Amino acid sequence: MTWLKIAAINLAIGVALGAFGAHGLQGMSDYAVQIWQTATMYLFVHALGLLAIGVLHAVSTHRATVAAFAMQLGIVLFSGSLYAIALGLPKWLGAITPIGGVLFILAWLLIVFGSGKTKSS
Repeated sequence: MTWLKIAAINLAIGVALGAFGAHGLQGMSDYAVQIWQTATMYLFVHALGLLAIGVLHAVSTHRATVAAFAMQLGIVLFSGSLYAIALGLPKWLGAITPIGGVLFILAWLLIVFGSGKTKSS
């Protein structure tokens, strides 16, 4: 599966989870709703990052595969742990969230410092 497709799947999940948060979390605490919104925002931003990586793969020799894996794992750990907490799972899952954040940072830096040139060069 290409990174463009994985990005599109993440974006579709983001829309679905955003809609669920807007309509399905009624009665939950404001704190839980804020956590859900944060998870959804980070999911969208980094899914768009994966989309950019997919484009890099399509138009260049940029070595962004490690960055893509780091970004995808960051989405799962960061947003996933926040979604779980918002739904009432143990708050100790919050210890996982920063690992996802570090993976996001690593992914972006790998894109910046990855080597590659356009295929037309």
